[in-house]
Amino acid sequence: MINSKADYISYLNQDQKAHGIKPMSLTEKIVRYVSPNPIWIFQKTMRKLEYYNNCKNNGVNKIYILFLKYKFKKISLKLGFSIPINVFGPGLNIVHYGTIVINNNAKIGSNCRMHACVNIGASGGEKGAPQIGDNVYIAPGAKIYGDIKIASNIAIGANAVVNKTFSEEHIVLGGIPAKPIGQVDIKRIIKHI
Repeated sequence: MINSKADYISYLNQDQKAHGIKPMSLTEKIVRYVSPNPIWIFQKTMRKLEYYNNCKNNGVNKIYILFLKYKFKKISLKLGFSIPINVFGPGLNIVHYGTIVINNNAKIGSNCRMHACVNIGASGGEKGAPQIGDNVYIAPGAKIYGDIKIASNIAIGANAVVNKTFSEEHIVLGGIPAKPIGQVDIKRIIKHI
């Protein structure tokens, strides 16, 4: 969670690294201005809202927070994201826009790489939501739900339905319901770590 200006800058830098965004030349800056990456705009807005909500939630800043919430909601609807603030650690990489739904009570560690049509939520009206470790790859269509824990350094396969705790690291989860189907070197999938 972002608790200071240093955290905010660190989160932005790690998210930028996860997206492979490097310092740009003047020409690249002009192209980026004319044709911006909407997912990167979403993530920058999310991190700024987290910073102001967590660290500067007083006085005149409350008005700015309302503006940031409006901007965040507008781009979320445009991209099909239902992602609350203060859920993801640094190094988030959302690969494609499309339906992504995350529960407010979910917690996902650093260096998460996630595709479209992912659902991470509670089960049957319960409050408990998944707690996911660091360096986790979530493929398109994965559904993760319930009061469960997922270890670090795991890959979750396309359309997998994860509804129980997995504490072993370096495995691939797949199937309905999900089960370990192989081993993985997560650094081959999440290249920036």
